[in-house]
Amino acid sequence: MTEQTDTQESQTAKAGAIIVPVTLFEQNCTIIWDEPSKRAVVIDPGGDVPKILDAIRQTGVTVEKIWLTHGHIDHVGGAADLRDALHVPIEGPHVADKFLLDNVVSSGARFGMTGVRDFAPDRWLEEGDQVAIGDLSFDILHCPGHSPGSVVFFNKELRFAHVGDVLFAGSVGRTDLPGGSHATLIDSIMTKLLPLGDDVGFICGHGAGSTIGQERMTNPFITGEM
Repeated sequence: MTEQTDTQESQTAKAGAIIVPVTLFEQNCTIIWDEPSKRAVVIDPGGDVPKILDAIRQTGVTVEKIWLTHGHIDHVGGAADLRDALHVPIEGPHVADKFLLDNVVSSGARFGMTGVRDFAPDRWLEEGDQVAIGDLSFDILHCPGHSPGSVVFFNKELRFAHVGDVLFAGSVGRTDLPGGSHATLIDSIMTKLLPLGDDVGFICGHGAGSTIGQERMTNPFITGEM
């Protein structure tokens, strides 16, 4: 699994992925698919739904699910409209982010985002759950701190994770929003993400991806320099 910063296709024998940057937040809406079947999932459709739909058409995949890493507006603003357009279920985040999904409209108003809707997922996700698309199976890690209900999607076989806004290349998620806790976030990273292994690559919610090993060695929030 290789991370991209635009809508160019990236493939391995088993899986492919593209990133579609959306909204003024430049959030990494991600399309991941099972290569043999072309069955796909959209992770964190934060907005710009027509752009996401165009990327799906260009990639030639069949989207069967929407997955959410957490409930912040820049990650969920387009989720309800995309669900309606594709007639697929939404899975995630953890139920601890319900208060965020109940207030998508008011959150959007604070950032000038119109046309968004409050909604509930078809399935809340818990630590230890699994989700799948085609033959690709992902373990769910509940990683609170950036938000109370943040989750990470981890595929052991591919050595790949989608970490949302829990961890970034050289940084970590902000914790000054309602329900955030820096101490809790660092604990999630140390106890849930670092044990996955240094060879695990990840896509995050904004900016370039990285590997667990790179962040273990150089991320100042992990090395203790911050």
